[in-house]
Amino acid sequence: METRKVQRLGPSTLAMTLPAEWAQEHGVEKGDEVSLRISGKGSLTVLPESAHDDEAEATIHTEQLDAGAVERAIVAQYVLGRRVIHVVSEGALESSHINAVYKAETQLMGLGVIEETPESIAIRCSVDPEDFDLDNLLERLENTGSTMRGEAVKALAHGNPDLAQRALNRERQANKIFVLLLRLIFTAHENPTLARAVGLDSGFPLIGYRSISKNLELTADNAEDIADIVLEANGHTLEVDTGTMRRIREFTDHVDEMTALAVQAAVERDYDMTLEVRKKFHELGDRESDILSDLPEMSNDDLLQVRDVLVSLQQTAQYAMRNAEIAANLALNEESEHTTIN
Repeated sequence: METRKVQRLGPSTLAMTLPAEWAQEHGVEKGDEVSLRISGKGSLTVLPESAHDDEAEATIHTEQLDAGAVERAIVAQYVLGRRVIHVVSEGALESSHINAVYKAETQLMGLGVIEETPESIAIRCSVDPEDFDLDNLLERLENTGSTMRGEAVKALAHGNPDLAQRALNRERQANKIFVLLLRLIFTAHENPTLARAVGLDSGFPLIGYRSISKNLELTADNAEDIADIVLEANGHTLEVDTGTMRRIREFTDHVDEMTALAVQAAVERDYDMTLEVRKKFHELGDRESDILSDLPEMSNDDLLQVRDVLVSLQQTAQYAMRNAEIAANLALNEESEHTTIN
């Protein structure tokens, strides 16, 4: 770590020189303005004017990429915070590459084609970080996954494929929220002035929020798996008695409480809530094995479907527990009745 001596320029003014390499890298010259961000943790961040440039662009060259790789590259550039993404080819763009662009457009919030020629397509992201709040987006993602899970299990109980399909249709919205969260987290990390714009006092929680959002995206995948089982099962339901199905729905309700409480604990920085999630997780025990051990004789295919549903619910509970552990770290980084920080 480099150290610099603080100089006194006047009765109340202290000054410090900027590193020449840093100034050259960011194009900072005499007379330019820089921004200062003061953190509640005692740090001072100096930002060049370039840090406020929200018109960052990227160009994807398609010659050596297949359609899937082009689509993934667009998603990656979106996550990295690019405002405009150009997809270009030395000759005419292949139809598969054009389709990849429009497929990516439907997956990403605020993305739209603004210009198209035979050799190139330009897509622009209209997302303004100040229009979103990270805490709110985390809650929306948790709520979407919980709704999917509820619809999938209800569809399973009533043999309702339409309800299962409704749950599957929500998966696209869950993915849009997840990728938008990644974009906002990355841009706030790169530009600390944006942290406050997305609802944070500092950039400290960003790493934790990245992990929580991924866990929530995985719980939505678990709900999608249950909905798929509904569509594949004979009669669109499990070959179990009403008592077993009631236990599965009670299992689901318990998991729902955990997932919602873990996100609330993270958003509110509440250590007591994380302890409550931990208590609920221990109360849950090995519910998957308990239900499986009480099942009567059945075919391997039927048994596998029941097991897959229970595994999805058990995994969701584990993701909630992980989120509670992250929430505990966030809560204990702040002073409370439990913690004094010197």
